[in-house]
Amino acid sequence: MVTFVIGGAASGKSQFAEGLVLAAGDLPRYYIATMQPFDGECRARIRRHRAMRAQKGFETIERYTGLSGVTLPRQGAVLLECVSNLAANELYSPQGAGAAAGQAILQGVKSLRAQCRELVIVSNEVFSGGCDYAGDTLRYLRVLGEVNRLLAREADRVYEILCGLPVRHK
Repeated sequence: MVTFVIGGAASGKSQFAEGLVLAAGDLPRYYIATMQPFDGECRARIRRHRAMRAQKGFETIERYTGLSGVTLPRQGAVLLECVSNLAANELYSPQGAGAAAGQAILQGVKSLRAQCRELVIVSNEVFSGGCDYAGDTLRYLRVLGEVNRLLAREADRVYEILCGLPVRHK
């Protein structure tokens, strides 16, 4: 089963997504973290989140680019967080896929799907802020928008988190 969870910043999507993985039962739990530790603040946030997830039985796998290279130790439940970080990493990191960022993400999700029983994918809704963008911002939004649409179409369930409340679209 694949579930796609989308929402704005601080909407509660991460907590909701973790709850879906926990509800999947007594399966090995993997958290694929995509946030790169660029500075001390990021590193502190990563440490805090890693400790919280460990208490819930998650094994954290750090993967900033090349998602299709992830090999899970055992079949279980996977939480991929988040596609918006992954899109930026694939587009702008020297190790990323560049112009093929969207394809790299979709191939990575396909690979994960084949290795697990439950896959919960989290992404940010960043399209409500207007439409007057240019350059790299517009490029990023186009890639993320295309990936989000394709992931939602292929998912078994799609939730949008609004003000902490899950709205099921599919």
